Amino acid sequence: MDMSVNGMVNASMALQQHQLTSDIQTSVLKKSLDGQADQMAQLMSSVDTMPKLATEGMVGTRINTTA
Repeated sequence: MDMSVNGMVNASMALQQHQLTSDIQTSVLKKSLDGQADQMAQLMSSVDTMPKLATEGMVGTRINTTA
């Protein structure tokens, strides 16, 4: 009887340790992904999305079209 109780307690402790380890790994992954998302947002905001209009030359100074 004593062996089965000890086995159950050990199994429960092992599951709790596994859950704690899993929670920590998930937290680290989330922080890493949030950091990457912030870096990507900064990179995307630094890219100029509007094409520049031509100010001199024969092409594009009077009509600006984009496909």
